[in-house]
Formats: sequence, C-alpha cells, structure tokens
Amino acid sequence: MTAGTHSTRGSSRRTLATVSTMLATMMQTVDTTIANVALPQIQGSMSATTEQAAWVLTSYIIASAIMTAPAGFIANRFGRRRLFLLSVAGFTLASALCGIATSIEELVLFRLLQGACGAALVPMSQAALLDAYPPHKYARAMAIWGVGIMVGPILGPTLGGYLTETLGWRWVFFVNLPVGILTLIGLRLFLDETDRQGATRFDWTGFIYLSIALVSLQLMLDRGQTRDWFDSAEIVAEAVLAGLFLYLAVVHMLTTPRPFINTALFRDLNYSAGLVVMFLLGALMLATMALLPPFLEGLLGYPVDLVGEVLAPRGIGTMISMFLTGYLAERMDLRALVSLGFALSGLALWQMSHFTPQISPWEVVTSGLLQGLGLGLVMVPLATMAYSTLPAHLRNEAAALFGLIRNLGGSFGLSIVVAQLAVNSQMRRAELVEHINFSDLQNLPGIAGTARAVSPEYGVAMLNGLIEKQATFLAFLDNFHLIMLASLAMIPVTLLLRPPPTGANRAV
Repeated sequence: MTAGTHSTRGSSRRTLATVSTMLATMMQTVDTTIANVALPQIQGSMSATTEQAAWVLTSYIIASAIMTAPAGFIANRFGRRRLFLLSVAGFTLASALCGIATSIEELVLFRLLQGACGAALVPMSQAALLDAYPPHKYARAMAIWGVGIMVGPILGPTLGGYLTETLGWRWVFFVNLPVGILTLIGLRLFLDETDRQGATRFDWTGFIYLSIALVSLQLMLDRGQTRDWFDSAEIVAEAVLAGLFLYLAVVHMLTTPRPFINTALFRDLNYSAGLVVMFLLGALMLATMALLPPFLEGLLGYPVDLVGEVLAPRGIGTMISMFLTGYLAERMDLRALVSLGFALSGLALWQMSHFTPQISPWEVVTSGLLQGLGLGLVMVPLATMAYSTLPAHLRNEAAALFGLIRNLGGSFGLSIVVAQLAVNSQMRRAELVEHINFSDLQNLPGIAGTARAVSPEYGVAMLNGLIEKQATFLAFLDNFHLIMLASLAMIPVTLLLRPPPTGANRAV
C-alpha cells in the first residue's frame, strides 16, 4: 500500500486516526504561543535576564524550522507512522523536561528538543489526512487540518494565561503529558503505515546549507528589533549568512541529481502559487496575534485572563468558517472563497484600526470573530488547491515545505510589525509634541493641578508619560491599518491559483 493509495479500514478507523493526528497537530501548534504569556514568570523564577528568557521562545522556533525541512525525507525513508510516533514521544518527553527544568539553560535546551521533535507533526498530519480521504473530500480533510493549525496558536495564549495564573508556569509544559500519551495510543492503534522508499541517500550538503540559512534568518528576525537592526554588526552578519547560504542551497538544489528539496514540487504551478499565498497568510495571521495581547494588556489595562477571554472568539470564528468551508468548497469556486476570506479579514482589521481607548471588550470580540471567520475561509481552499494537482508520491515533502513556508511567513510578519510599531511610535510622538508647550503646564487640563501640588518637573514627567502612551496607541492603530491593506492586497494574488480539476472538489 503506497502513500498515494493509502486508506483506512472503515470510516470509524479513519475517524479515530484523524482525531489522533489532529491531537498531535494541536499539541504542537498550541506550544508555539502558550509559553509567551508565562515568560515574565519564567524570567522571575529563574532569575534570568530578558534576553535569556527570550531564548525560551527563539530556541523552539529555530529547532522547529530546521527540522521541518527534512520531515518529508524522513517519512519517506522510515515511514510516516513511525515518524509520527517518535515525534510525539519525543515532544511529550521534552515537555516533561521543560516542566522540571531548574535553570534557564536547561529550559532553553529542552525547548530546542521540543521544537525539533514537534517539527514533523503539522506537515505529516496534513499528508496523512490527504491520504486518508479521497480527492473529492480534500476540502473536508483540509478543514479538519486547518482547525488544528489555526486554532492552536489562538488558544495558546488563553490556555497559557489560565495555567500560569492558577497553577504556575510549569503547567504550560505539563499540560502536554496527558495529551501526548493519548495521542501516542491513538496513533499506535489507528494510523496505518506508509511504504518506505528504500535507501535513498540523504542530501547532507543541501540540508546544512538550508539549516544555516534558516538559523541565521530566524536570529536576524527575532533579534533585529532589540539590536537596532542593521546598525548592529550581529544583525548584518546574520543577514549576510542567511543570504549566502540560501543562495548556496538554491544553486545546490538546481545542480545536484538528488537535491534535499525535490525540484518537481516547484514545477506544479498550483503548489508554487499556494506557497506564495501561504507565506503571506502566515505573516498576516501571526502579525495580528502578536499585536493584540500587548495592545490590550499594556494600553487598555486588561488583565491576562480577560485578554484570553476576548481573544478566544477568534478561534471560534475560525472553527465555524472552516467547517462551513468544507461544505461550501464542494459547491463554489475555491478562489472566490479565498478572496472573501481576505476581504472579511480586511474588514476586521479596519475595525481594529478605529479602536479608541474607550472600546468595550465586546468590540474586541466582534472584530476577532470576524477575522477568525475570514482566516478560516482562506486556509481550507488554499490547501485544497495547492495539493489538487500534486502527485501523491510528493505529498510528504510538499507538506513539510508548506509548513516551513508558513512558519517563515509568520516570522517575517512578526518582525515587520514589531519594527514598524517602534517607527510609528516615534513618528506619532513627534506629531503630538509639536502641539504641546511643556513650559505652559497651567493650561493643560489634568496636569496643572499635579504640577502645582508636587512640582513642575513632576508635571512634565506626567505629561511625557501621557504622550508616550497616546503615541503608542496610535502606532498600534497604524499597524492594524497596514495589515488591513496587506490583507486586501492579497485578493488579486489569489488569481495565481487554479481551481482543482473538474469534479475533484465535488461531493459524490
């Protein structure tokens, strides 16, 4: 039984295999964001610096990026089910080690292990679902898969905030233990193995080139803002290394007989266009999610638990639209659904760009729900079209590359909005200061009394703090507006995609 003809024995077995693979996917995607809200507590309990604590996140991302790339080769060589089992077991063990870590160095090391072990879970779950369902049900399979990868990062901060507040930061890692054990049992019992493709030689040269490029690029994106970007010799060096080794990886891929990344993938125009849209979608999705928690906590004063509550409907909207899209995709032009999804996301971001300091939690909920609906409408048709014309024997490698591109897009989007936030804050502060006379505090409402009661210097400091807060608030709105424009600009890009062959997405 080959990967292309792989089928489960009966609908109940297929359902249980689907549940098991999606548990693995959600466990991995939740962990990309669950530790974010616990970072201050981790830093305090381990007496770590801010930079040391940041490596708890960076180490996971880097290890995941490196090990996502060879996931397709490993699955082809040793079998997808075997890779799944080893990955889940390693991820669960690494989670336990993170929970009992006694120093920041140990925690970073175990997070590296966790990221490396979990890297294959998302792409292999996608490949497994495509094998388990016939072509005319690909949209339904991708709807199920999309719930895991879209809802996981959204639920991560909510779950992480609750666990950190109630049980402590170590439980953001311990929570993986029961899920991991249950997933192992389900995969062992219900997931069928794929045929192995023999003793194919591993392209170590291509892997090393690409790994160095990915590590350098990820470090540049993660550390650029704190190092003042290209004014830092470190960032310049990382950019040079990323560019050089990416060039070497591409040249090697085009000239070697058996490259690390199969060039046949790029000859499928639908898949190549899907990679472009997926990169941009990853950037838009993560950029928004990176901005909202600090906006709500730092500027509006929301407590952590309330932030989780108002962001949760975004995931609910995504789930609703994904299941709805699994039905609509069998009856509509998939490109129209993708365009509608980007339009809804743009509308939600337009609402966010008009937030005021007096907004109610309900306004945050409605905009998030609307954006969640839009993102769900994009993901399912996009994945369906990307794989609709791709040969089945390329599916493992295609899924690995698809996941890698999504993660890189997210890293780029996050870096861009963080950098732009700093730039916009400075510009907005300069605009506000132009209209204020610091020497005439008596004519400034709310400041004059403080200046008389304490001192003029204290009044100036208070006024400066208000200006900084207002400038930062306006900078967030500018970023929401920028992401809105980027989301709307994605609509014509969908024309690069082609609908599946006639009947491929039609219910039978």
